[in-house]
Amino acid sequence: MSWRKYIGPGPLIAAAFIGPGTVTICTMAGVNFGVDLLWALALSMVTTLVLQEMVVRVGLIAHEGLAAVIIRSLPSRIFKIFSISIILLAIVIGNSAYEAGNIAGGAMGLEIFFSRHTLNIGQYHFNFINFGIGLIALSLLLFGNFKRITQALTALVLIMSMAFVYTALSLAPSLNVLFHGFLPSINQSNLITIVALIGTTVVPYNLFLHSTLVSKTWNSITDLKYARMDTFISVVLGSLVSMAIVITASESNASTVLNVMDLANGLEISLGSFGKYLIGIGLFSAGITSAITAPLAGSLVICDLFGWPTALKSKQMRISIFFILGLGLSLASLGIKPVQLISTAQVANGLLLPLLSGYILWIVNKRSIMNGFHNGLVMNMIAIPVWLVTLFLCFWILYNVF
Repeated sequence: MSWRKYIGPGPLIAAAFIGPGTVTICTMAGVNFGVDLLWALALSMVTTLVLQEMVVRVGLIAHEGLAAVIIRSLPSRIFKIFSISIILLAIVIGNSAYEAGNIAGGAMGLEIFFSRHTLNIGQYHFNFINFGIGLIALSLLLFGNFKRITQALTALVLIMSMAFVYTALSLAPSLNVLFHGFLPSINQSNLITIVALIGTTVVPYNLFLHSTLVSKTWNSITDLKYARMDTFISVVLGSLVSMAIVITASESNASTVLNVMDLANGLEISLGSFGKYLIGIGLFSAGITSAITAPLAGSLVICDLFGWPTALKSKQMRISIFFILGLGLSLASLGIKPVQLISTAQVANGLLLPLLSGYILWIVNKRSIMNGFHNGLVMNMIAIPVWLVTLFLCFWILYNVF
């Protein structure tokens, strides 16, 4: 069997959750707490694997995206209207805010190599690098296809991974120190960072994106082993990149970090300008990959919810892509800090996550939908604690906001 059978939408999923927000939060975690919170990333990896595996089964067996399956399975019109409204609101607002952060974050990476050029019109600050990143993302989405996009993102994810992993290996602490980082420790000072690390890895729109792309990539339930392996490799790789960023930040000479650029400057002392440029390459790759996946995922959700075609060339998909990418670019031009934009998206998605994971648990236990591939007792014993993690995340976000 060709090894290409094992390559599916997994790289897009890794590209989606390793964005500038993840890079920034992992950087802050490393500078403030060293490697002590590596265990939180390991927990988020397990949580992501469990949720993504369940939506992979849904997409492969139902042959349609998660949003379409949820709406089709709800028993009453009231539930359907409520669910469509909540999902649409959270995904459109969340993805637009993420898109703004992705574009601005990718631009920060390029600004290590190129000078910033802006055009100020009133309260808008048009950064030409932002528009360049937006144009690249839009071109791939409008003139490419799912296979071409997957290939492009796979290459960018590999570049990003090599940049961050090489930097971490160049600075890595002893194995004994790394081992202690995987021993859970929670206190008042690190709880917010723990929640942020989990929240930036378990991305709700990834669940919609993954199920739809799986339904387009594989045709038979016999392909489930390939889909699972593709998911496992991609999520683990993405989590290792996050850990590499934490390790890099923990060993840098940056005393305080307000954003990832402070890390780049701190690495100049340890690795020279080479280290700074590696961070720039990694941050740009993280930004451009997420800038492609965020509008793609949001558009797939919109079309699935209303039963519209999900082909990239369809009019509804193109209008949705234009809307989310354009809104994200507008937000990025308002001068709002990328971290603030991403925090807004995390609030929207954090509130959606327990509801969405509850829907997923309900669907994967419905024998009429899963056709013999529903959750067993062991899988539910793993999945229910994962749902409780998402519920805790939601309540913590509500507590901090209100």
